[in-house]
Parts: sequence; C-alpha cells; structure tokens
Amino acid sequence: MNIAFAGLRHSHIYVLYNMAKTHPDYNIIGAFEDNEDAIIDVQQNGVSCNYKSYEELLNDDRVEVVALGGCYGDRGKMAVKALSYGKHVISDKPLCISLEELEEIKIAALENNRKVSCMFTMRYEPIIIAVKNLIVSGELGEINNIYFGGQHPLQYGRRPDWYFQSGKHGGVISDIAIHGIDILKYWFGGELNKINGARCWNKYAQYEPNFKDSAQFMITMKNGAGVIADVSYAIPDGIEFGLPYYWDFVVWGTRGTLRFSLADTSVVYYVKGDADPKKLCIAEGECNYLSDFLNMISGKESILSMEDVFASVKDTLEIQEFADSFEKE
Repeated sequence: MNIAFAGLRHSHIYVLYNMAKTHPDYNIIGAFEDNEDAIIDVQQNGVSCNYKSYEELLNDDRVEVVALGGCYGDRGKMAVKALSYGKHVISDKPLCISLEELEEIKIAALENNRKVSCMFTMRYEPIIIAVKNLIVSGELGEINNIYFGGQHPLQYGRRPDWYFQSGKHGGVISDIAIHGIDILKYWFGGELNKINGARCWNKYAQYEPNFKDSAQFMITMKNGAGVIADVSYAIPDGIEFGLPYYWDFVVWGTRGTLRFSLADTSVVYYVKGDADPKKLCIAEGECNYLSDFLNMISGKESILSMEDVFASVKDTLEIQEFADSFEKE
C-alpha cells in the first residue's frame, strides 16, 4: 500500500513512519506539515515534506493510505477529508476529540467504502495478548473488577506547545484512557454501560492552569464489571516511562486474579483453591498494528476491526464529555 503522512506534530507519528519505512508491504509516498516549528522536528527525524498542502497530498492518486499525526483537535476533520478523497486512514490516538467528529468519520468511511484504524499499540503487546488468552480460557472465571493506571510524565517544556492550547488537546481521558478502554474490549468484549463518575483537574502543570492534567473515572461495563482508572500526567520527571508500574492493571474474576504492568517480563496469577501462584505464559506476538491494518483493508480477519476502533473512541469520548460536564457544574 502507498502511504503518505499528514501532520507530524506528535512523536508517535515517527514511530509509525519508521515502521512503514521498513515494512515490506508499505511504500511511503511522502509527507505534509505546514507548521514552521514542527518542520524543524520533521527534518531532524529524516522526513521529507514533499507536499505543499494537504489538498496536494489528497489529490495524489498514488496515495492509498493517509497516516495522521497532527494536533489532536485537527485530526477529525483531516480524517473526514481523506476518506472523502477515497483514502484509507490510520491515525495516532486520539482519532478525534468529539463525538460529533466521530460520527462524521463513521459516515465518511461508510459512504466511501474506506477503512479507518488507530495506533492502539497495546493490543499487540505480548503481555496483553497473554492476559487475553488467560481470560478467554475461563481460568479466572467471569471478570468482575478491574483497575488500570495509565499515568504519564508531563514532560513540560518538551511536550509540544499545542498541548496547552484551547481546542487542540481534547482532554487527558481522550488522550490516554483510550488505550485502557480498548484493552477491555479486546480482553472480554467490554462495552461501556454506565459512567458512575469522572473528573479532570489541574495539579502538575502549574504554568498551564487551564490544562487539566489529572483524571480519574469509575464506569460499569455491560457485563456488570466495575472499572476504576487513573490516567493523570503524574509520573515524576526523571523516571518517566521507566517507571516499573507504567500502565498498571489489576484484574479480578470470580475464580482468580492477576496484577501486572506493561513492562513486566514475568507475571503470576492466583486461582481459587490454589495457595501458590501460577506463571502466565507470555509469547511473542505475531502481528503489529500496521500489518493488521492491511488485514482490515483486505477483508481478512484482523485483531483490531474498524468497528472496534469506533467503539473504543466512542466510549472514551463519552467519559471525557462526562468529566467536562462535571467540571462545568
């Protein structure tokens, strides 16, 4: 597939770019970015912006897939436009920052018979796949209680300035919690049933008092399971992504429980009736999100479907909007 990149405002997009660069089934046609400050980063990352406008990129008939990595608040309308030009779309998360934008994307994808995916990277992590296999096996029983912590470092001064501009970020729940919400769907088909509470507030970004950097929520899934989460920019500078409990999960079922973090290489779980823990079998994954997107486009079985993408985005945006409404009261 011929792929072009539009918007290079977040470092995640360079991960996708480099993956596509070495992928045998993708051919990079070019890139577009019009922000002068961002273009400096683009050049330093070895990317050539050969398109002078987004329209020029979209009018290039060679381009089959558009990869989006611009400001969060710009991605929704860019996705709709790419779809209207008959391009498939893969985006860094979040795909968009409002339910209205999501509905427009869904309609455009349907009308133009194009596919939309998102960089839900955690679905393809070996430890996440291993936990799914454990849950599907039934050894933990029915999943009833879940906690996840998706705390991130604020990295103030290194984060792009647009993070703190009105209308560009969309909220910390929309930004971070999308991974955790998607994992619940992947593990046991979890769908949001009720938002019991959600709150966003400012604490760590002292120089940006309008940026709500902290977030917690409590939700009920359709199977009755309860979920409590914290997705704040709370990790101290210095340790940052090396924190041993970066992306921390605790899962309780009617027959067993386990706790792990994304960086763990060895995980144990406990089953009813056994005093000793059992070791979780973790094997290397056989796919990544870029290869999986090709499966989606070609109609083959994929780990992540377009329906999964839309459902995870929808649930996350509903929680974000609940938190935003709470703050206005």
